Amino acid sequence: MIINFALLNEIFRGFHIQRWNDRVRPMDLIEMDKHAHKFIISYCIAKYEEKKGNHINWINLIKNGIFELLRRIIISDIKSQIYREIKKNFNVFKELNQFVFKQLESKIEDKELKNEISDFLFNDTTNLDLTNRILEAAHIYASYWEFQIIKQANPFSYQNTRIETELLNKLDEFSDLNGIRKLIDKHTISNFVDLCGQLRFQIRWAQIPRVPKTSVLGHTLLVAIISFFFAKENNACDKRLYNAFWGGIFHDLPEAVTRDIISPVKRSSEEFDMLIKKLELELAEKQIFPLVEPDWHNELKYYIEDEFINKVIIDNKVYNKNLSIDELNNDYNQNRFDPYDGELIRAADHLAAFLEAWNSCSAGIKTEELLNATQNLKDYYKDKRIGNVFLNNLYSNFKNVW
Repeated sequence: MIINFALLNEIFRGFHIQRWNDRVRPMDLIEMDKHAHKFIISYCIAKYEEKKGNHINWINLIKNGIFELLRRIIISDIKSQIYREIKKNFNVFKELNQFVFKQLESKIEDKELKNEISDFLFNDTTNLDLTNRILEAAHIYASYWEFQIIKQANPFSYQNTRIETELLNKLDEFSDLNGIRKLIDKHTISNFVDLCGQLRFQIRWAQIPRVPKTSVLGHTLLVAIISFFFAKENNACDKRLYNAFWGGIFHDLPEAVTRDIISPVKRSSEEFDMLIKKLELELAEKQIFPLVEPDWHNELKYYIEDEFINKVIIDNKVYNKNLSIDELNNDYNQNRFDPYDGELIRAADHLAAFLEAWNSCSAGIKTEELLNATQNLKDYYKDKRIGNVFLNNLYSNFKNVW
């Protein structure tokens, strides 16, 4: 399989890495959350560039963003300023990337994925095409967004002015990107980015003691990465890969206005679950969609309405009547159908929840709810196959924690 036990655990380490940990922080700022926010910002910037008529290689944007997250997880102890200086020295940066690849190589079984990561680390490391410029700009803006929190918590730090000036100067290098100009000038899209950023304040499993605490925002990135690799396992076309990733990123978007309602409450009755979904969509219409460009609305609705159902678009209409994964693989695996793997995203959502519960139990923070969640999910997927994804092969590698 493309994604395995070792790679899942490596990605999950992103929830353990603290950012700005040499500053007073009113809350934990986590690497996984920052990269999730970065992806949302990159989505917005890329959409504006497409509107200008520029071609966006969306698959490269997604893959390079994931690979950069893996690199940041491995070199987590290096401060950003030091990392920027290392990048200026080609030989030193190459040695650092060799170290990163050596750490990842043993955790990746899929040859194609290994080659793609190698290409990312060693080929054209200093070349910033439009796709990589978008990612870099989003990375800096996400850091700038975090710094606004840090600045308030450290009002007397003599370094505040220097840090803010450096970040703004770096952003100025990307002022040709319409999205960055709109964010800096506080156009409405900046409110959307702020709203998505607030998902890092919402902690999942909020009523249950657990380590590490994971936010809704970080969770969405974990779901998106797993969904993307699951779709690749099913030999998905580019549009299907695109939908698997961004569908994972945005599947919890309504929670920005409803907060995270825990699954047992949602499932307490079918009528209550339907009411919550109805309210989520109504609130999204009123509070989320007015913040983004009108021509993005249909795509975002595609991701948050019936988010766990397989669907395609035929003659400009959404078709989602009992579509199986095999039908998506055999009949609709073409860009023109805009195929969406809701079933895979649901499986990725469950796997992400399992990882959150399992990691806490493995660290010794066990509750009846967490233990039940790990066992129930393991039991549910013990004989499950979704297309070419054999989920039991993933779950069986996680040892029992009770």
